[in-house]
Amino acid sequence: MAQKFGNSRWVQEGFLDNRVPGTVVGRIVFAAVGPVEFCLRGDFRGEIAGQAIRFRNSRYEDDDLAGQAIGDLENPQVGTVNLIAFDPHPNLAPHPYIEWFSLRKNHYRIELAPGDAWIASADEVSLIEGDCRRIRAALADRLHDQPGRRDESDWV
Repeated sequence: MAQKFGNSRWVQEGFLDNRVPGTVVGRIVFAAVGPVEFCLRGDFRGEIAGQAIRFRNSRYEDDDLAGQAIGDLENPQVGTVNLIAFDPHPNLAPHPYIEWFSLRKNHYRIELAPGDAWIASADEVSLIEGDCRRIRAALADRLHDQPGRRDESDWV
């Protein structure tokens, strides 16, 4: 089952950048945990594909229970995008949706209210550009360090 961060109320704000194809980097601030950096293999979908996005959760709660439930959240988060979109399903009202799997195969999902996320403006992109480059440089190699992956055989 996916960790939903207290129905997403423990997600304060953040940014994610998909301007480099095949990679999503960014930072999300969680209740009790603080900022967590992200480097995920994959792409956004729909109108946000290839863009940088920002978000601020209108339903955010800094709750003591958050520390017990998500205090052991992997930091940084390195893994694979499952779905990141502003319109995730044709039978649901459009809303920001962020879903990924960590390298440890933990499943995470954030659903925000419509209007809580937006495509970053040029000014906002310039504010996060240095962080995005630094995160990508520091973590991109870890995308290839998947547990249980065997590129070479033990057979001689």
